[in-house]
Amino acid sequence: MPPRRPRSIPELDAAVAGCRACPRLVAWREQVAVEKRAAFRDQEYWGRPVPGFGPADASLLIVGLAPAAHGANRTGRMFTGDRSGDVLYAALHAVGLANQPTAVHAHDGLALRGTRITAPVHCAPPANKPTPAERDNCRGWLLAELALLAPTVRAVVVLGAFGWQALLPVLAESGWAVPRPRPHFGHGAHVQLAPATTGREPLHLFGSYHVSQQNTFTGRLTPAMLEDVLRAAAHRAGLTGGGGHL
Repeated sequence: MPPRRPRSIPELDAAVAGCRACPRLVAWREQVAVEKRAAFRDQEYWGRPVPGFGPADASLLIVGLAPAAHGANRTGRMFTGDRSGDVLYAALHAVGLANQPTAVHAHDGLALRGTRITAPVHCAPPANKPTPAERDNCRGWLLAELALLAPTVRAVVVLGAFGWQALLPVLAESGWAVPRPRPHFGHGAHVQLAPATTGREPLHLFGSYHVSQQNTFTGRLTPAMLEDVLRAAAHRAGLTGGGGHL
């Protein structure tokens, strides 16, 4: 992360896209962009860190894990161009947070309503497994993003245990009181964090199983389960009238 903290979401996104802090991730994302998957051999891969996606005044933040090698690392937009994104954006559309149910490429017209999507690691990692050191190297970006979103963000949905564990200390450092012992991750988990810094509002933290094929193909995470969490979070964020079952 650069010495000066970005002053706006567009400035943050541009800075993220130029990061080269983790040699293993830089080598992997660029190797994938050259070798490509056969189905995408005629496409030009993004092959860089993937910034967050969504409005700068979002009241709902969705936190994933890291870009997929042939999804966001190819298209340059979070959860775009892979089956995990197919599930997530269909659910966001179903609850009124996206204008369309599909995410194919970065210029397909997709727009989010009051919602932004980010990740604790912005580069595609080998085997979808960033190291703790790589997570920590990327931490400054998440801190900067939360600082910029703090005036408007009211709810966060975390997809998976990795994101949950990465986010909690960042929330504590960003001005919210995280209970001790720290809340456990689980699908449907819901914790309200009180402000610990002047100017912060209470923040509703929700957990959901990740939208990976390992979960969606086995039925561990169904569309209805994901939609229920998103609907409850959207309600707490002031984006919908219905509160779901959480």
